Amino acid sequence: MKIAVLGSGVVGQTLAAKLAALGHDTMLGTRDVTALLARTEPGPMQQEPFSAWHQRHPEVALGSFAEAAAHADLVVNATSGAGSLDALRQAGEANLDGKVLVDVANPLDFSRGMPPTFSVANTDSLGEQIQRAFPGVRVVKSLNTMTAALMVDPGQVGGGDHHVFVSGDDPDAKAQVMRLLTDGFGWRQVIDLGDITSARAAEMYVALWLRLFGALGTPMVNLKVVT
Repeated sequence: MKIAVLGSGVVGQTLAAKLAALGHDTMLGTRDVTALLARTEPGPMQQEPFSAWHQRHPEVALGSFAEAAAHADLVVNATSGAGSLDALRQAGEANLDGKVLVDVANPLDFSRGMPPTFSVANTDSLGEQIQRAFPGVRVVKSLNTMTAALMVDPGQVGGGDHHVFVSGDDPDAKAQVMRLLTDGFGWRQVIDLGDITSARAAEMYVALWLRLFGALGTPMVNLKVVT
């Protein structure tokens, strides 16, 4: 499958590398390819410069947001929540129309420091904002409730005995994403929360996840739902 990952941070890099390793024709989209490759300083989480990462993953093509979206059959939004709508506008409605878009971003507001607050919550969500802005796109919210490493390798916590969620209005789009989660990333337990409005709950859960990260001293934590 041709897949675009929009966003060049840790989440985008992690997802793009895994998707390419699975054999997908993967392109990572960014605002400015030349500027991205020219950076020599470590990333915000002290990760290696992007150019060094790309040297290790030459199988991942690079392009602008628009080039990546045009390339793909399925698009992953791994941009920062604050910049997601702008990035998707740069990707272009015509390049996104009719495609499944997996939204893994969270609408976090760091303007007041840590822990962040939410730029949208309670009566709306980033997932819904994306769906309204791009009505022809088949938005599926997923993977936003955990750290990047767990997204593609759930076995790192509890032997994989925990849950990932999906939200979205299109049943076929959710089924396609669930197959990618299970057959590709190795998730054994996926819960369909319902339509795209259920993304509100998945996004607001991140407030608890951040507190768990602080209390436990590790981002390697996730939910297991027991009934």
